[in-house]
Amino acid sequence: MSFLDKIAATLAPPESDEDRAEAHREAKTMAPNNPWLARALSHHEQIEAAFATALNSSLESEAQKAVKDLSVLLIAHSIAEEVALYPVLVMEGHKAHATEAYEEQQMAKVQMAELERLTPLSQEWRDKLEHIRGAVLHHIYREESTWFPEIVREADPASLAMLDSRFSEEFERSMGRTTV
Repeated sequence: MSFLDKIAATLAPPESDEDRAEAHREAKTMAPNNPWLARALSHHEQIEAAFATALNSSLESEAQKAVKDLSVLLIAHSIAEEVALYPVLVMEGHKAHATEAYEEQQMAKVQMAELERLTPLSQEWRDKLEHIRGAVLHHIYREESTWFPEIVREADPASLAMLDSRFSEEFERSMGRTTV
């Protein structure tokens, strides 16, 4: 953890695991009527599992593959959100939330690029991966506790109907899979 991270954590402690779990549970209650949200939540679960796989790797080759898989998933998920979901936040009057979301995702991409340059399983690598994980989990918390519920509550039915196909299409394209 960097000096600035320590100061930030002291001034604004991160949400607890319980807070994150509660936000996820509450978001899941909205998912049955919002397939795009169900997909986003599923991606969030996959992302958390991918971090665990990387952090629990015991061989450098395993760690490299786990980070590559995590990176592919993070990038595809972020592109789908950036193209389909965050514009709706802007259109519903939450430009500051969308701006924060875009900035956090870009920083995660930079941090992942830096991680690739470190020796897998080294302490520096583990520290960097934990730092990225913390930032991503915080980002997910913000989406599940605030930003996505805002979309559910405020977007018009036509926008909501379009979100699932748009979100799915962008995710599949970014994963290198074609959609019909």
